[in-house]
Parts: sequence; structure tokens; C-alpha cells
Amino acid sequence: MQISQMNYLPLAPSFFAILIGFFFIVLILRSVRYAYESLGVSSNAAIFLLFATLIGSIFNIPIAELPPERVVSDQIIDFFGMRYVVPVVSDWGGTVVAVNVGGAVIPTMMSIYLLIKRELWAKGLVATAIVALVIHWMANPVPGLGIAVPVFMPVLVTAIVAVILSREESAPLAYISGSLGTLIGADLTNLDKVRGLGAPVASIGGAGTFDGIFLTGILAVLLASIYARPRAARAG
Repeated sequence: MQISQMNYLPLAPSFFAILIGFFFIVLILRSVRYAYESLGVSSNAAIFLLFATLIGSIFNIPIAELPPERVVSDQIIDFFGMRYVVPVVSDWGGTVVAVNVGGAVIPTMMSIYLLIKRELWAKGLVATAIVALVIHWMANPVPGLGIAVPVFMPVLVTAIVAVILSREESAPLAYISGSLGTLIGADLTNLDKVRGLGAPVASIGGAGTFDGIFLTGILAVLLASIYARPRAARAG
């Protein structure tokens, strides 16, 4: 197994470019400063976070390898309108279970930071549990890819849950529940279904779920931009 084969774009280049487009939309939001302050980080830190998430999506950290089986190689798989890349592999045994840097490591660390900073343990747990249950129900094993979720479902479910539980804290709640809920509901609770799919890499937070997790980060900023400005006006 070559380490270089573990790192690849999780989406087809054209679809990855769409996520980059969302990233630049956030950059030009007029309310971006208020949004990031509501989320609990500076605007520079949040921009770096989103950029690091995009770049980190290319890298996977292997943690286990399943017994040898025939794996799919060098294909593009369509699922609910999104096109996911299956990497080119050679001399591959079984499916490698890995953790995606941009889709799992960075969002998890940021979620823990927000839980501590905003003291959202109770609401964060409830929101994450609800999102995880719904996403688990929607997740699908996809041959050659692993576990996948319809791209906009994490965003939609997260938005509803976050706003219902707390409008004032909807931004951090959206980031926390959207990231952790999707990781738990889609990937971690479905690891037992990965064997036999022929996926070279079953990436936790990678292809199949990364797009949804990244878009929930955008959602958190949008929710913050909606609710932060009125609070800033009242404070003034």
C-alpha cells in the first residue's frame, strides 16, 4: 500500500470547484464580520478554518485495514447529483479505513472548541444526537465509495434543529451538530457496512460525507449573519 494513494480529491474536480465557490461567497458576505463573531472565532480564523477544511479533504490518515477483497479503482461514482472520485490504486489488499483531515479531524476539533467556549454541552448533545439519528437513517452504502449521504440533507436537518433549539446559539449549534452528527450518523455507526463494498478507502469524513460537513460550516456562518446583526444593533 502506497501512502500517496491515500490522498486524493474526495469529489470530481468540477464538483470540488462548486465547494470552492461557496467558500468565496462567504468571503464576500457583507455581514461576515458579525457572523464569525457570533460563531465564536475571529473572521481571519474562520476563513482559515474553511480553507484548511477544503485543503485537508485531500488527506486521509489510515487507521485500519479490512481483510483483502476485490476493490474498485479509478472510477467516478454518481450519488444524488454529486460525483465522487474513487482513487487509482495498485497492489491493494482490502479496504483501508481512514480518517479524513478536512472532513473529520478539523471539524471535530472545532466542534470541541465551540462546545467548551460557548458551554453548549446539553444543547450540543441533543442537537448532535438528533442530526446523527436522521443522517443514519438517510445514509446509504455505495459500492466502490463507502457510506454516502444526500449532499444537502445534513445542511437542511442541521438548520432546522439548530434554529429550533436556540436561535441565538444557532450558528455554533449548526457547526457542532452538523459536523459531529454527520460523522457519527453516516460514518461511525455504519462502519460495519463498509466491508464488501469494494471501496479502496473508507474515509471517515471523506468522500460521501465531506461535502455535507463542509456545507454545514457555511450554514453556520449564514445563520450567524442572520441572527448576529440584530443582537449587535441592540447592544449598540
